[in-house]
Amino acid sequence: MQHPTNIQEADIWIDRIRRNGKEIAKNTLVAGLAIFIFSYGGLFVSIRLFPSFFIDYINPIFNSDGSRDVYFYIHPFVLALSLSVFWNRFRRMFGGNKIKIGIEFGVVYTFVAMVPLLWITYSAMDVEFQMVATWLIYGLFQASIAGIFFAWFGQKKA
Repeated sequence: MQHPTNIQEADIWIDRIRRNGKEIAKNTLVAGLAIFIFSYGGLFVSIRLFPSFFIDYINPIFNSDGSRDVYFYIHPFVLALSLSVFWNRFRRMFGGNKIKIGIEFGVVYTFVAMVPLLWITYSAMDVEFQMVATWLIYGLFQASIAGIFFAWFGQKKA
């Protein structure tokens, strides 16, 4: 069997994006909106239930002058785009009911992407472990919500 060249591999990826671009865009919008609603709703409730924990966010390491707030609000859609591409490539690996698929998808994302990222964040920034742990839980929640919506609205491809 002959191995494809780099140009052939690039052509395969470009063709896949061309074939699946509309589905990725649809999944990005649907999951982005779901993540936005569930995440900010959850944050609102969490701040009301645990106000003393959120005092830690009044810290100079967090940008609080408002100049980059738009990045915070588009984060669910950036995350949803990344997760949608990941879903498009690996959805066949997940099985079971839609809730199980979503949670499994969230767990895989958490261990592949978030654990290494938060490990280096905790080692490089002066933040408490409790805060980093809540970021991990928050990321698992967001990815699981996206996975549930991908499984719910996506068409099963063989």
